[in-house]
Amino acid sequence: MATPAQWLEGARPRTLPAAVSPVLAGTAVAVYEDGAVWWKALLALVVALALQVGVNYANDYSDGVRGTDADRVGPLRLVGSGVAAPGAVKAAAFASFGVAMVAGLVLCATTSWWLVLVGALAVVAAWFYTGGRAPYGYHGLGEVMVFVFFGLVAVVGTTYVQTGTLPAASWLAAVGIGSIACAILVANNLRDIPTDREVGKRTLAVRLGDRRSRTLYVLLLDVAAVVLVAVCLTTSWLAFVAVVFAIPAVPAARLVLSGVSGRELVPVLQSTGLAELLYAAGMFVGLLYTI
Repeated sequence: MATPAQWLEGARPRTLPAAVSPVLAGTAVAVYEDGAVWWKALLALVVALALQVGVNYANDYSDGVRGTDADRVGPLRLVGSGVAAPGAVKAAAFASFGVAMVAGLVLCATTSWWLVLVGALAVVAAWFYTGGRAPYGYHGLGEVMVFVFFGLVAVVGTTYVQTGTLPAASWLAAVGIGSIACAILVANNLRDIPTDREVGKRTLAVRLGDRRSRTLYVLLLDVAAVVLVAVCLTTSWLAFVAVVFAIPAVPAARLVLSGVSGRELVPVLQSTGLAELLYAAGMFVGLLYTI
């Protein structure tokens, strides 16, 4: 039986910046547009965090029962390592999705019921990333879904539930956040190319190959930088505080381009997650001063 510490590690807390960041960015735009509704921002954060944890447990379960986590670099896999029963990890995933759905229903009831469909699609996408008979994460579509749900949907949705509007600045911020979130996944899959190729997991990194995956990682960070300028042009130049994301992002990009592999890419994942958080937090702090 897994210990509480192992369950916590299995939830992969280092991935949580990818859940916090879009809510911060969406709330930043809400602050600038009409003023934030803080209790709704908090509920949006609960939804994002619960979905992220649910995705992590779902991936652990699905990859574990397929045997693709038997020999993998990175954080503890509960099922793959044998420390937790597959059924228990699956239950933890659905419990997390349940928390997200309850918080999401409150937001729907106080905003618009059509958001129920968006929430349902998010849960379905979370499960079928590595679950089901034909998981899209095994066919190179993981980055697309991360961009859509942890970029566009999460950022624009956070702004919408607070303001009832879909401003251009929110879409631009979503592109920036989504690009960095994709960079995290690219770095993760770049690390796992050898083991994923062996088990037939055709991630985008496996399809592109090592060199092109490294180039894609850098391009995604470049997109975030360019989009930040566009956000400033549609809101305030105070949002440029978000340029602090470059502090961890630039060394991470250099490390990726240097050709390091395996465990040496773990710091890149950590730095990219921090970069996404700083990008969103910088935007939030900057636009907060425009009130």
